[in-house]
Parts: sequence; C-alpha cells; structure tokens
Amino acid sequence: MVFSSSVFLFLFLPIVFGLYYLIPEKHFRSALLILMSVLFYAFGEPFVVFLMLISVLINYLLGLLMQKQQFRKPVLIFSIFWNLGLLGIYKYAGFFVGILNLLPFVNFPVPEIALPIGISFFTFQTMSYVIDLYRQEIPVQKNLCRLILYITFFPQLIAGPIVKYKDVSAQLGERSVHPEEIAQGIRRFIFGLSKKIILADILSIPVDRVFDLDHQALTCPLAWMGAICYTLQIYFDFSGYSDMAIGLGHMFGFSFKENFNYPYISSSMTEFWRRWHISVSTWFKEYLYFPLGGNRKGQARTILNKWIVFFCTGLWHGANWTFILWGLLNGGFLMLEKINLIPVKKMQKNGFLKILSHIYTLFVVVFCFIIFRADHISQGLHFWRTMLGFGIADELHQKVGMSLFLREWNPLLILTILLAVCFAMPVKNWIVQKIQSAPEVIRSVAYAGSYILSFGLFLICLLYLSAGTYSPFIYLNF
Repeated sequence: MVFSSSVFLFLFLPIVFGLYYLIPEKHFRSALLILMSVLFYAFGEPFVVFLMLISVLINYLLGLLMQKQQFRKPVLIFSIFWNLGLLGIYKYAGFFVGILNLLPFVNFPVPEIALPIGISFFTFQTMSYVIDLYRQEIPVQKNLCRLILYITFFPQLIAGPIVKYKDVSAQLGERSVHPEEIAQGIRRFIFGLSKKIILADILSIPVDRVFDLDHQALTCPLAWMGAICYTLQIYFDFSGYSDMAIGLGHMFGFSFKENFNYPYISSSMTEFWRRWHISVSTWFKEYLYFPLGGNRKGQARTILNKWIVFFCTGLWHGANWTFILWGLLNGGFLMLEKINLIPVKKMQKNGFLKILSHIYTLFVVVFCFIIFRADHISQGLHFWRTMLGFGIADELHQKVGMSLFLREWNPLLILTILLAVCFAMPVKNWIVQKIQSAPEVIRSVAYAGSYILSFGLFLICLLYLSAGTYSPFIYLNF
C-alpha cells in the first residue's frame, strides 16, 4: 500500500484517523497505530512482516542486555552483525554471489530472494537505536510496544525518512495534537501528494521512454531531456513522499525532521549533500563517518573515510554497480572540493564565479543521476557520450530521435518542467516570509487561501488517479 493509492486515501487513512481520535486513552491510540501500521505493511508484504517484528524483538532484547556493562560491546557487535546480515541476505545475496561467480571455476547458484519493501529504512532505524544505547545517548526502552511503534509507524516505514529514536522517543509515550497542527499536517500531505502526482509522475513519462530506447535511437536532445526530467522527477518523487510522511506524522502528533532543503540551489556538491536526503546522509555521518575518524586524522584519512561512506551510500541504494559508481562519483567530487582542486569556496565569494559554481553543481548532479537511473553502467556511459555529442546516431536514427523528441516536448511537459524548476527553488519560503510581514488582513486571507489551494490540488490529484496515471515511488525499490 502506498500513500498515493485509492485504497490508502479513501479507506485506510480515514479509518485510522477517525478511530485514532475516537479513542480517548493514549495507550489504546498507540496500540491502534501499531496494529494499523502492521496491516499497512502486510498489505504488500504479508509474510515479511513477521521478519520485521522478529527483528524489532531481537533489538529490543539486545537493548535490555546492554544495561549490563560487561555485555555492552558484545551486544553492539552482535546487533550490527544481525541487522547488516539481515539486510545482506535479502538485498545483496544475489549480487555478491554473482561477483564470486566471476572467479575461475566458481559457479554458485544465484539466489533469487524478493526484496522486502522498506528493509533498508527500518534496518537503519533499529541499528541507530542500539548504537545510541551503546553511546549512552538515550535510555533503554523497556516498553516493547513503544519500540514497535517507533519502527513500524506507517508514515515512515517503507521509504523513510530515517527517524532516529532519540528524535521521537518522547512522542512515543506522550503526544498532544492541536486542530491547527492536524490541519497543517493535512495540507503538508496534500502538497507532497501533488509533488508526486502532478509533477513527478508526468515527468516520469518521457524519462521512461528515453531510457527504454536502444543505443542507436538515443540522440543528444533526447538524452538531455531524459536526464533533466529524471533529475526533477526523483526530487519531486522522493521529497513528495517525505512531505506526505511528515504531514501524516503531524496528523498523529509526531514531528519528523525535514528530509530535503532545496538541494538544487546548491553551489557545491558538499552543499548539495547537506540538503539532499538529509536523514540518510546524517545517518551515515553519525554512524559510519565519525566512527571511522571523520576529519580528525588528517587529510588523507578524511578522503579515505569519505570514499568509504559514499561507497556504502551507493550500495545502500541498491545491489547494482550503477549505485556504487553513483556513490563513488559523488564522494569523488566532495573530495576534489575538500582539497580545493575544485575551489568552490573561493568561487562563492565572487558573484559571477558563484553562478559558475552553481552551474557546475547542477551539471554534476544531472550526470550522476544518469548512472543512478541507468539499468547498467554501459547504458549510463552511452548516455554520457551522447549528451556530450560523441554518441552520434546515423541519419535515420537522428530523424527518428528528433521526431520522438518533438512528440514528447508537448505543452503539458513544458508547463510541468517550468513548475518543477520553480518549486525546486525556495519560492514557497519567499512567499511565506512576505505574508508573515504583511498586515493582519492579508495574512488571514493568505492563510485561508492556502487551504483552498490545498483542496484544489487534491481534486487535481484525484483526477489523475482516476485516469490511472499513477507510477510507483522511486524509493520503494530501496
């Protein structure tokens, strides 16, 4: 079940929301959220839900064991092996066996194990809980139901954002929700739904068609169109999901941290990664980069640590060499900026050079996302060659490619790209600031208008859903 499905919008969410506020006692409300979250996950993964619950139970018991000083380090090591082992079996077994089979005289059968939805997210959350216990940053959670709620709460269960236990521990027991906060949560959910359906899903149409072309049919204009559309699509698809998760959290009294902060306005790759998928980059920084030594052991060690972190970041996204290369490319540019081979800090002190720095960042982001979207590395390399003018098709294929380009470049796509570019910038923040400094009458009108706009956007989303134009969330694959 996904947030943009009719089952969720018209059956699951109204039932959960209605029952939640009909039940007066807080403990029963938590029990309701646990039950409905398990049903939410079981809707798509009826058998794997037991694996998730077993994992929560094991980490709960490990947390209790960690209260004894002599068990702290062994428990931590076992927890890491258990959680990464679980992730490795379900997500990477086939990938690693395939690598072993490249060796001479090795021919192991490649296991075909279905990837459970959201396993990368809930595994990282359970790991953060036990690691924070080891660091003595949080008290042990003795209430099993609260720990289950933390892991299984449906808004962030299958595609994040990754929520650290210490950020929501107080809300697991005591939650007070005001009508205005509920209304803001509904509005945030609708804005996220609109990002997904009105922008990301429309952009996905030319992206899928361009990436499904064979090598000979791909031309330079088509490659650039597919690359730019995908760069916008993945942002609005995933930030839209994050907005919906944050909005749903507010509706039930939870406050989740922001996961995106307008990454495409960045003027360096370092800044981009401070703004993009904040929860996962923060997780790797806190639980991998810092334990490796961070930047405290000299420049050479800092570079190595970043390589390791971005290798793992790429691998976390999927068992494919394309994701690993994507991670290494991003890490490589961060290191070039760190050692000033790409002097972005100096460039940002000059107006014209800052514009060039911004263009450089967008160029790198677009090219890196090509390899992220590609089915295999050779396809990504062919896209790069074609975009740079080296993959010249013959005359027949150039004519076919131009015909396809003109057919895809329709008024709806042009309008969608313009809106996407506009809302990828902090236009909303600028409008909010202007309204907040305006007279009371204008603020009241704008406040009412925001909810009218939300209602209109929701109706548009329903029209698209009724037409069957929905496409799955990109990050459900990870």
